Amino acid sequence: MRWLPCIALFGMLLGGAALAAPAEEFRLREHCPPSFEKTAAGRCELRSLYQFYDSLGGKGVGGTKTGLPPQRDGFTPQQIDLGRYLFFDPLLSGEGTMSCASCHHPDLGLSDGRARSQGPHGEDVGRAAPTLWNVAFLKTFFWDARAHSLEEQATGPLYSDKEMGNTPERLLQSLGDNAGYARLFREAFPKGDEAVTLEHIYTALAAFQTSLISLNSRYDRYAQGHHEALSAREIEGMNVFRSFVARCAECHTPPLFTNQQVAVLGTPEPEGRPLDVGAEKTFDAPKLKGAFKVPTLRNVAQTAPYMHSGRFATLRETVAFYTGGRGHAIPPGVAMQPHWHIWDPKLSDEELDRLVDFLQALSDETFSPEVPAAVPSGLRPIGISPLAESSAVAHAARTR
Repeated sequence: MRWLPCIALFGMLLGGAALAAPAEEFRLREHCPPSFEKTAAGRCELRSLYQFYDSLGGKGVGGTKTGLPPQRDGFTPQQIDLGRYLFFDPLLSGEGTMSCASCHHPDLGLSDGRARSQGPHGEDVGRAAPTLWNVAFLKTFFWDARAHSLEEQATGPLYSDKEMGNTPERLLQSLGDNAGYARLFREAFPKGDEAVTLEHIYTALAAFQTSLISLNSRYDRYAQGHHEALSAREIEGMNVFRSFVARCAECHTPPLFTNQQVAVLGTPEPEGRPLDVGAEKTFDAPKLKGAFKVPTLRNVAQTAPYMHSGRFATLRETVAFYTGGRGHAIPPGVAMQPHWHIWDPKLSDEELDRLVDFLQALSDETFSPEVPAAVPSGLRPIGISPLAESSAVAHAARTR
């Protein structure tokens, strides 16, 4: 993983400081991001070797020649690049102190290095920030699967009092009154009657996020025929991962490393925190008490701590949880129905170590997005909240 020197990192932590940049200096890119091809219609479409594989080819759970699910693409280069400026601009928050990247920083695995995200005044948001890698393939969003598109998902943090604290009216006014953004929106959405609309804001953010593709890890090179890409220990770990003893691949199904379902695991909440019912609230289904989305494992080595509440600090702690026995951490008196894949595999310490080895081979941040040096608002592009300084520095030191 790339490491930000402390000086550069602290520079990003300085929220609110203005960077003078004339509106005319901002130009939207005319080329597609890496791994995308610009079509004759001027749209960016994903290109991947996995598109040559047939998901229904009978390769079995965890098979290396399994295709990816359908993805969202087809945005223009200008829409994607406008979304990049918006993603890093604190103007999108009510107080001008946080951007989307405050909880999804490229140098923190597109997460924030915290057990649970924090708002501008230290508010505990309640859950960990999930990575945004490969969200183009996802069908639902948030840990409790309550949103069904990236556009719908965007409204959650934008208008939450605990997160970015904005309102639709204020967001429209702040962007519409900015000469730079007004021009860039017209360029990205030339057929619109108005320069800036809420629909265009959500579309641009979605366009940028669908460009966050990670499909070239050492595991991927192994899956595509270069068997020397994984070490002997990592291959051992992959075999444990795919086995019908550990059953990891049944939920974290390659190559996306999630089956996109919600599952009840029975993970313990951090000390002193009440039980989070998760998807029970979304679906009004008691059988889903404590159910959460199965997250992707792509770049999982960069997104500690783990689980919806950040309960486990390391990958080793996380994989060890699954060998503790079905329902072993469910609080007494709480009726929960752990997913049928959760049982009692009795993995050895060596098998757990090999699992961690394999999970670390899923890292690929080759196409990590470029943080703009300046944004049209004139505010300093924010990567992480000032309150996350200690977490960011510690995480950078651990992963350099």
